[in-house]
Amino acid sequence: MSKAAVIYWSQTGNTEMMAKAVAEGAKEAGAEVDLMDVSETNADDAAKYEVLALGCPAMGDEQLEEGEFEPFFSDLEGKIGGKKVALFGSYDWGDGDWMRTWCKRASDAGALLVMDEGLICNNTPDDEGLESCRALGAKLA
Repeated sequence: MSKAAVIYWSQTGNTEMMAKAVAEGAKEAGAEVDLMDVSETNADDAAKYEVLALGCPAMGDEQLEEGEFEPFFSDLEGKIGGKKVALFGSYDWGDGDWMRTWCKRASDAGALLVMDEGLICNNTPDDEGLESCRALGAKLA
């Protein structure tokens, strides 16, 4: 099994909770996992992983966080072709348009999406949401 990275940005802690559960699920399934905030890495280092789980909540008008995560993902986008990628995040309102757009970008870049529609949780993930995150992590492994 190749080493996986779970990289996230979180303002309120909801997406961080999801990231920890994704990492937990991957580890329980036997994967070696590095869990990190997006501020702790860059696109070149992230691209060294064969397996990536990327987490970012919906911000503003249902878009990726623009200060750190969007620039990171824009830099990474051209480097994810052929990589196993999972996308996840939390949202407060809307219908998940940011995730659909993000999944399309990743797919168009050649990523092998673990879940075509990504994984979203409304606000703080409940027990069922966290279990879905762990299941997503297991799929990565």
